[in-house]
Amino acid sequence: MPTVLITGANRGIGLELARQYSAKGWRVLATCRDPGAASELTAVEGDVDVYALNVDDAASVEALATTLKGQAVDVLFNNAGINVKKGPSIGDIDYGDWAATMDTNVFGPIRVAWAFRENVLASSRKIMAFTSSKMGSIAENTGGSITYRTSKTALNMAVSCLGIELKDRGIITVMFHPGHVRTDMGGPTAPVTAPQSAEGMRKVIATLGPDDNGSFKNFDGTPLPW
Repeated sequence: MPTVLITGANRGIGLELARQYSAKGWRVLATCRDPGAASELTAVEGDVDVYALNVDDAASVEALATTLKGQAVDVLFNNAGINVKKGPSIGDIDYGDWAATMDTNVFGPIRVAWAFRENVLASSRKIMAFTSSKMGSIAENTGGSITYRTSKTALNMAVSCLGIELKDRGIITVMFHPGHVRTDMGGPTAPVTAPQSAEGMRKVIATLGPDDNGSFKNFDGTPLPW
């Protein structure tokens, strides 16, 4: 039975990924900050285990890595992320919010990826997926939302470097723009539903090969510009 580890699985895209992978017969290791408050996640049927994980906290990450030592992880899906404020200009930035956004959106996913690299290496598929955003694209930058944009740009570069470092060990890294998704973060009028986004990314992950390492893709598999 293949296994997926998902961060930020208590709502939105992460919750839908947990539901879909479980429905497809995968073992799901779902994480969130407070499992006690994640009633929708704990209600997901199938072979699903829910763990507490704060990606901002190195001790929390290491504790879970110790708990799951020896557990092969075919797909590590780094989905946890935040968008604290949508400041329209540099002058509007709260630097504390910016630092918090970078901690969760950049340092957190890389911290998790490195802590669980041996779990991924022990699997047959060896995939590390990351929820990024086309708002991190420099080529398609339209300005605004600086804290969020810069966090996703930095994540893309960090994952690209990670992919280069782990390439010779067979790990494939991929960054996804999940679409403008109808979630708490994306808003109620967003054009893409969480099920559509999750299904698209799952299908792309199933087709990944070595040449896709370090790639930046839309949820439907379309390549995106850096």
